[in-house]
Amino acid sequence: MTGWEQNANPGCFHQAPLEEAAERLAEILRRESAEVLTTYDWHGNYGHPDHVKVHHVGHRAAELAGTPKVFEATINRDRMRTMMVAAQQAAEAAGTPTDDEFDPDGPADDGNPMGTPEAEITLAVDVRRWVALKREAVLAHRSQVTDSSFFAEMPDEMFLQAFGTEWYIERGAATGTGPVEGWFW
Repeated sequence: MTGWEQNANPGCFHQAPLEEAAERLAEILRRESAEVLTTYDWHGNYGHPDHVKVHHVGHRAAELAGTPKVFEATINRDRMRTMMVAAQQAAEAAGTPTDDEFDPDGPADDGNPMGTPEAEITLAVDVRRWVALKREAVLAHRSQVTDSSFFAEMPDEMFLQAFGTEWYIERGAATGTGPVEGWFW
């Protein structure tokens, strides 16, 4: 995470030389004749240093390999805000107000708001049928997710609402109209 001493470790991905990492990925993209690459948005959704590095390495690798389509995974900030308000209203109606002061428009790890406004997102992918597997994968990420994290405590229906759609920005695509529901091609 931003500010952690581990970021100074020369062996961490955040410190990898851009051209070297990009060429290693480009080699795989060329070998697989990849037509699509997914990476993170410009600030790794919330400023995570490795995610930001993935963004830069992915874009450079696609350029080196000639991969024609690059989609940046992001978080739909508008949808997140709507879900937060609905969750707070439901909790208040049930007589269990929350202490949650998370603000989707507030500064994330890097000082920028989390994710991207919906108008700038170009693609929404329905992944609901895989959301249970997605949750298992998130919970296996022990370096950042504990048994008491919100990922572990979130009810199944809420997890489905929060993570049943993945959001992408297609590099070079027109923005301003919001996402189209579909797939990568």
